[in-house]
Amino acid sequence: MEEIVRAFTYVIGKGQALYWGTSRWNAIEVMEAYTVARQFNLIPPTAEQCEYNMLHREVETQIPELYQKIGLGCIGWSPLAGGILTGKYCDGIPFYSRAALKGYGCLKETILSEEGQKFQQKLKDLHDIALRLGCSLPQLSIGWCLKNECVSSVLCGASNPDQMRENLQTLKILPKLSNSVMCEIEKILSNKLNNSRTTPVGIQFEQR
Repeated sequence: MEEIVRAFTYVIGKGQALYWGTSRWNAIEVMEAYTVARQFNLIPPTAEQCEYNMLHREVETQIPELYQKIGLGCIGWSPLAGGILTGKYCDGIPFYSRAALKGYGCLKETILSEEGQKFQQKLKDLHDIALRLGCSLPQLSIGWCLKNECVSSVLCGASNPDQMRENLQTLKILPKLSNSVMCEIEKILSNKLNNSRTTPVGIQFEQR
């Protein structure tokens, strides 16, 4: 770990980077890097890149404590869970979708599983909230991620300019995501973790 922290400190010292962060590290690894940095007067990581969305919430049991203690930010990737949270799979798998492509069998199995089908019903309920707020389901899903105070930003992919513009419009609906709306969403999801759990309730999505 000391070699890693020293290497990034060297890169930053040479002006080749401004900050450094981690990706898919657990809380113990992040704290080890932070401790090494403080011990040898080096530069600690400033952010952790982790999968975070309405389906995958395991990080909620670790990041808040790191955010409070050392100011670590969270950059969430896959905020739409590989497209599941767009709602395009509510009526099956479209032939043009990612789940229909070769090599995405895991995603397809997740969608078609019993738990996956139950979650599609939850998406329909979430869609009703999105309509009431005047936004799309993808915007609601991304906005939900951004409302977490520990999340610095999210990584959004797009297959065309229209999708990118739609994703960026999420910033306009953030003020509409009041505490009451967030509680309403939480009630629908019913998969919030507590610190005593290590695995999410409900279906899990894993990109391969």
